Amino acid sequence: MANQRTEVEDIKERSNYLRGTLRESLQNEITGALHPDDDNLIRLHGSYRQADRDLESERKRQKLEPLHSFMIRVRLAGGVSMPRQWLVMDDLADRYANQTLKLTTRQAFQLHGVLKRNLKTTIKTFNDALMDSFAACGDVVRNVMCNPNPHESAVYEQVLVVTRHIHEHFTPKTPAYHEIWLDDELVGGAEGEEIPLPPLSRGQEKQQHEQEKQGEKQSKEQEMEPIYGKTYLPRKFKIAVALPPYNDTDVFANDIGLIAIEENGELIGFNVAAGGGFGTTFGMPETYPRLADVLGFATTAQILDVVEKIVLIQRDNGDRTNRKQARLKYTIDRMGLENFTDELHKRLGYTLAETKPYKFISSGDVYGWKQSTQGSAEGLWNLTLFVEGGRLKDTQPYKLKTALREIATALAAHNEAHPDAVQSDFRLTGNQNLMICGLSSALKALVNATFARYNIPVEERTLSQATTALRRNSLACVALNSCALAFAEAERYLPSLIDKLDVVIRESGLADDAIVIRMTGCPNGCARPYLGEIGFIGRAPGRYNLYLGAGFAGDRLNKLYKEMLNEEEILAELTPIIRRYARYRAIGERFGDYVIKAGYVKATKHGKDFHA
Repeated sequence: MANQRTEVEDIKERSNYLRGTLRESLQNEITGALHPDDDNLIRLHGSYRQADRDLESERKRQKLEPLHSFMIRVRLAGGVSMPRQWLVMDDLADRYANQTLKLTTRQAFQLHGVLKRNLKTTIKTFNDALMDSFAACGDVVRNVMCNPNPHESAVYEQVLVVTRHIHEHFTPKTPAYHEIWLDDELVGGAEGEEIPLPPLSRGQEKQQHEQEKQGEKQSKEQEMEPIYGKTYLPRKFKIAVALPPYNDTDVFANDIGLIAIEENGELIGFNVAAGGGFGTTFGMPETYPRLADVLGFATTAQILDVVEKIVLIQRDNGDRTNRKQARLKYTIDRMGLENFTDELHKRLGYTLAETKPYKFISSGDVYGWKQSTQGSAEGLWNLTLFVEGGRLKDTQPYKLKTALREIATALAAHNEAHPDAVQSDFRLTGNQNLMICGLSSALKALVNATFARYNIPVEERTLSQATTALRRNSLACVALNSCALAFAEAERYLPSLIDKLDVVIRESGLADDAIVIRMTGCPNGCARPYLGEIGFIGRAPGRYNLYLGAGFAGDRLNKLYKEMLNEEEILAELTPIIRRYARYRAIGERFGDYVIKAGYVKATKHGKDFHA
C-alpha cells in the first residue's frame, strides 16, 4: 500500500522506547553484528554498525562475515569540550577505536572501528566524563550546533546558553540509554515490558475503551516522551545557531536555523529559518537539497517555544511512509510555506515578528590567534587550528594527536589549579576544525611551543605559507572505507586532489583567495557538498559529479555542472575555469558568483530548482 508505514516506524514503535533487544544483541558473541531491528535502534543511541570495506573481498573469499565494527558519535552542545574530556576521547580512540578522532561537521566527536564487545565500556567511559552519544544519530533532534568563537561577540556566551537549553530540551526522556549502557535500574517496569498507565476505576471502563481507541496510546507516549511520542520523528532533525557575520554552522542547511540578533551588546532574539536539509538520491529528482526559509523573528524568551512547535509540526505531519520524503524540507514544500507558517503561529498562539536585518560574509573559519575583547574571556587568547578532513591522527611529519594530548594535559592541570578563573577549553567547529580557547599569554606561549616542537603551523602567516586558502576551506565526509553508503572516496582522496588543483591555484595567483570546496562519497550530504562553490559527490569508485556556484556565505545552493568525471577530467574541467576566474573576476567577486555570471551554471534559487 502506498500509505503503509515504513519498517523503521514499526521498529521504533515496538522498541519499548528504544530498548528493543539491544542487550541481547550485545551479549551475542557468535557475531560482531546486531539483530537487524537493533541495527536501527542503536542509531538513536548514537552509533552505526559499519564494516571495513577495504577487506570485504578478502573476507568473502575466506567465507568470513564482514569485519563489523561501530562508529560512535559523541554529542557536544555547541562543540565545547573541556580538556579532561578531550583526554578521555583521546584515550578511547587509542584503546578501542582506530587510533584517530574524527571532528564532524556537526561539532561532534566520532570514534571509528569500535568492536561490539567494547561498545559498552567505551560509552560508559565517556559518560563518566559527562559526555553522551544519546540522540547523536537517528530520528531525533541531533547535536545542536553553535558558532564556536568567543572573541567575535559580547553575546556569544548568551547564545551558547540558548544552544545548551535547546540541546537538553530535545534529548529523549526514555531511560533506555542509561539502562543499556550504564546499567541503571529499569524505570517503570521490567526489561521488555510496557510501562503501565495509572489504573482507571471500574466506572471508567467504557471511557477506557474509548481511550484505547482514540487517545490512551498518545497519553502514554506523552508521559514517557512528551515531545517525541513512541515513534519519535519521521527522520533526523538538525538545528544550528549562527552569530553574524559568520555562518560557520551553515545555518540554512538545517531543519531549523537560528540567526542570533544583538543590539547594543545584548542578545535580543533570533531570526528563525526552517526547512533546510541536504540528503538526495541519484535518479530520484523528487529528492533535492534545500536551504531553509527565514520565517520571522522571535525573542530570546520565545525561542525554545518556537523551536518546539516547529519540531511538533514535523512530528505530526512528516511523511512516515517514505523515508526519502520524510525530512522537514519536504513537509514544508507539501504544506506550502504560507500554510506551514500559519500552522506555526496557530500552535504558538502568537505571530513571529518581522525578520531583523543581518549579514553573513563567510561560512568558513578564521584561523590563527585572536584575542577576546569583550565578555568574561576579555583579554584571553583563542586559537583556530586547521584540521584537514577533521581527522586527528599522528602522521609524518605532523604528530597532531600527540601535540593536542600534551596541550590538553597542561590545560586540564591549569584549570584544576585555578578553578575560579575562566576555564580553558577545546571547541569543535562546523568546518571540522578545532579551537583552543580561554588562554592566558603564558598558556598561549605553551601552546605555540608545543605545536612548534611538532612542526605544526598555527600562526596565520605560517599556515598561509603551508596551505592554500582552497585547502583551508575544504570539507570531506568519511566515505570509504567505513561508510556503507559511500560510492567513492572523500576524506582519503580530497587532499591529493587539492594537491593537483593547488598547482593551478598558485599559478593563477589565488593561493590566498578562499574558495569553498567540498566532497562526499554519496549524495546524502554529510559534508554539505551542495554548499560548495566547488562540490564533488561520488558516483562510483574514482568517479564524481561536479557541482559549481554555491554562495560563499552559505546562502545559495550549487548546480550540477558535469557528471561521472575521473580525476583527469576533473582537472581538465576546472583548470580553465580557475584561470578565467583569476583573470576576469570583478574586485571582491567570489568564485561561486563568477561561474554563474560567466554562464557555467545557473543560480539555484530554491531546492525544487536544483535539478532544473
